[in-house]
Amino acid sequence: MSAAPLVLLAGMNCTTDLWTGCGLDDALTPAVDADDLDAQVDRLLRTLPGRFVIGGLSLGAIVAMALAVRAPERVVGLCVTAANAKAPTPRQREGWAVWLDRLSAGESPAALQAGILPVLLSASARETRPDLVERTIRMAEETPSRVLEAQLRLQGSRIDLLPHLRSTAVPTLVVAGADDALCPPDFLDEIAAALTGARQERLEAGHLVPLERPSEFGALVRAWRAGTDAVPRGASARSGRTGASHGPL
Repeated sequence: MSAAPLVLLAGMNCTTDLWTGCGLDDALTPAVDADDLDAQVDRLLRTLPGRFVIGGLSLGAIVAMALAVRAPERVVGLCVTAANAKAPTPRQREGWAVWLDRLSAGESPAALQAGILPVLLSASARETRPDLVERTIRMAEETPSRVLEAQLRLQGSRIDLLPHLRSTAVPTLVVAGADDALCPPDFLDEIAAALTGARQERLEAGHLVPLERPSEFGALVRAWRAGTDAVPRGASARSGRTGASHGPL
């Protein structure tokens, strides 16, 4: 039996360069460019193979978790990296609104990315790896303004996924960056605690874990992925939308 295909979803204002050097070159890398979480999950379920392993970073991981909640029968394995499963805070909503205003005023995604480098890369990476700083900015240069605008609106449609994850039985790998200033390790601890049997790992990196630690991250995902097909599937959460009572998924 062939292994289930791997799907990787990049974070906001990032591109597939996020996964370069991870040794995960067989992965499908669909865009995260819908302006609503429910719509993004709908699109992925329409276009992806019947069953798959899905992973993502930050916003990409939020989409992956929402998809696993909606359709656990389609998900062979779930990999969550550097993410926050809780609903947006008022401060986050204000920040996204500011970015939308700045984009509307003509500021570029790259300029916005440059202003948040301290929360994307660890201090060590910023000080000693100018190549990683350059790649972080370049990913934003390659992200059209309309895509970043959609991603910001998608962020605003998020809900608290933690209660739904508690009833979702999917083999899961949860990876935190030890120096992540945006989604600190305790955010990932919450996600792992909500998912029965989740495997937790922590790498010495900032928010963009695969960019800073490609070899280590790739090795973790490959080893974990190899075991997903051998894991018996337990009882899954019922499929279908949860948005009717909890908001859009």
